[in-house]
Amino acid sequence: MTFILTNDDGINAPGIKALLTALNNVNLPLASSKKSIIVAPQGQLSGCGHQVTTQEPINIKRLSEVEYAIAGTPADCTRIAITHIDKNVKWVLSGINSGGNMGVDVYISGTVAAVREAAFHRIPGIALSQYRQAKKPVNWERVTHLAEIVLADLLNRSLEPGAFWNVNFPHLEPEAPDPKIVFCTPSTQPLPVAYRMEGEDFYYTGKYGERDRTPGTDVDVCFAGNIAITKIQL
Repeated sequence: MTFILTNDDGINAPGIKALLTALNNVNLPLASSKKSIIVAPQGQLSGCGHQVTTQEPINIKRLSEVEYAIAGTPADCTRIAITHIDKNVKWVLSGINSGGNMGVDVYISGTVAAVREAAFHRIPGIALSQYRQAKKPVNWERVTHLAEIVLADLLNRSLEPGAFWNVNFPHLEPEAPDPKIVFCTPSTQPLPVAYRMEGEDFYYTGKYGERDRTPGTDVDVCFAGNIAITKIQL
């Protein structure tokens, strides 16, 4: 069973290392063997959405037998992975993103675009993101632990063709207990839109933590300290 791991934070980001560790720790009873291949962007591409490269060459650096650095977007990574690196991919996992990807973020996020591209090809996927409250540092060891719990659940659930999971981990204080997993609906409310002007330049000043928290949506669930999981259908 081949898994493709990718992200939009770059191949050297701590989140993708955490994701690999979590996946390696998951027991999949129906899988006779588990193969993980990292196919990730060479650098930071946060917020690139579902951009794909069609007019320029895409350079690939093979770093090891199971690790490829792509000079392209997360969606490019998925495309190349499933057509040229391994044609028997069973899952595409993306993340763990440093920052939330909830609600309407799925249209902006490169993390989510990687698994949406997989869904286009009827390959199931999971996007995982860690909400950062006021940009506080991430405890990657704890996020790895939570990701292991979530993957053990989701990888053993059926998922219809053209669908994928979107997971958001909450900010947790060190002494907080492990959060609950809540399956919920994605928020449809826009992100805060605000700018500061300096001459002819605009600087975005919207605050992520001040977005709408409609009860029962992924934003509300995650901001309340629980793991928000939504199922997105094409």
